[in-house]
Amino acid sequence: MWQGAIMGLFLAILSLRRDIIAGELICDCDNTRCPNSSTCSGKLCFVSQHQEDGEIIHGKGCLKVDKYELCKGSFTNIYGMICCKSNMCNLNLHIQLPTESPPEEEGLSLRNLLLMILVPLFALLLLAVLVALLIRKVVQSRRRQMQFGSCELGDMDFMLKASIVGDSTLDDFLDDECTTGSGSGLPFLVQRTVARQITLLECVGKGRYGEVWRGSWHGENVAVKIFSSRDEQSWFRETEIYNTVLLRHDNILGFIASDMTSRNSSTQLWLITHYHEHGSLYDYLQCTVLDVETCLRLATSIICGLLHLHVEIFGTQGKPAIAHRDLKSRNILVKNNRQCCIADLGLAVMHSQSSDYLDIGNNPRVGTKRYMAPEVLDEQIRMDCFESFKRTDIWAYGLVLWEIARRTVVNGIVEDYKPPFFDMVPIDPSFEEMRKVVCVDQHTPTIPNRLYSDPTLSALAKIMKECWFQSPLARLTALRIKKTLKKLSNSFDKPKQDS
Repeated sequence: MWQGAIMGLFLAILSLRRDIIAGELICDCDNTRCPNSSTCSGKLCFVSQHQEDGEIIHGKGCLKVDKYELCKGSFTNIYGMICCKSNMCNLNLHIQLPTESPPEEEGLSLRNLLLMILVPLFALLLLAVLVALLIRKVVQSRRRQMQFGSCELGDMDFMLKASIVGDSTLDDFLDDECTTGSGSGLPFLVQRTVARQITLLECVGKGRYGEVWRGSWHGENVAVKIFSSRDEQSWFRETEIYNTVLLRHDNILGFIASDMTSRNSSTQLWLITHYHEHGSLYDYLQCTVLDVETCLRLATSIICGLLHLHVEIFGTQGKPAIAHRDLKSRNILVKNNRQCCIADLGLAVMHSQSSDYLDIGNNPRVGTKRYMAPEVLDEQIRMDCFESFKRTDIWAYGLVLWEIARRTVVNGIVEDYKPPFFDMVPIDPSFEEMRKVVCVDQHTPTIPNRLYSDPTLSALAKIMKECWFQSPLARLTALRIKKTLKKLSNSFDKPKQDS
């Protein structure tokens, strides 16, 4: 009996060996699929799982033919298959179908990644837009403040009531509203009210900047400088300076108001100041012969105004130092008392020692070529040094002094009015023509010999020469000139007192 068992085992081993040699594998099989045996032979062993009507069905078996490509398919949530190539290799092999959660988690992870990228980008974009809008609003607000500003309603009521009853004048308002040394004139909204109540009467001057009109405000004369649209920066600069620094001085043109208004379907830029019927010094010298006393009076008043600009006043009621940069006889007005006041601050430069801040402004317009100092014509001026700008004003003052002195009579002799360098350059000289005369040839205006016969005019001639040094450092300062002219004035007055 045992011999039969041994023989059966031997035959089974031979059969298995034959199957292996033939390339067949013994694989585990589901009883339901293999009713006669729990094993089968084939090329491959497999384990499978799929869903059918919501029921999960497992399978194990062998593939009789080469169906290996079936084992390469990707898993899904309803079907999966794993193959192997060794005997009974699928006996303990199991399969687990993927669930829906991984794709969801993958989608969720991708969504989170997008949110992490897009949300900060959107926030940065929004912040950039807000900053741009804020900057634009600040710029517009600053410009609007220059035009209209803000003040308490009481200021407006006071202004309107006073103008109705006629118990006050512009000078009263300026005296009441401005502290000593103030150049800001009236409150902003009152400025606009004044501008709206002005009637233009006659045009008294024209230039590249625009026009100057004589206007009337409640029976009082005012000067209205109307800037051309291309010279808006000059209007803005003058408005800015007059409204931010304390410029109220006898020898600085009195500021009343500034306004941007629309008239005749066009925008007009108004600067309203005191009116002086004699006009500019340039106009005055055309038709007026001066005596020595008037000459000295004009010269002294101009340097007093220039010194007030150049000096910084410290304290809460102070002012920064200012350089004019376009001083000439056309920008100086003659008052009824034969004193002068300096006008046109459109190119002015401001400097404060406390903050060491140099405010040049952004006006592209340059000064008048005929009055430019050598360092400006030669483009050697230090734009970062405020003292440099003051010294160019001194050069120009020397030229204005020369214009005044030529129209002063001595021993019955006087010259016709001529502009500086009239005998060396054309009426409208170019930059290069002025540079050649002033920098290359180093010419200065010819001083009439007759001036040296009068002690006062001789002293003025000496001042002119010391204003015209090629080296800016060698020129006089406004303070030194003022002191010299004051001494001349005192000595001039003594003979009168003695008599």
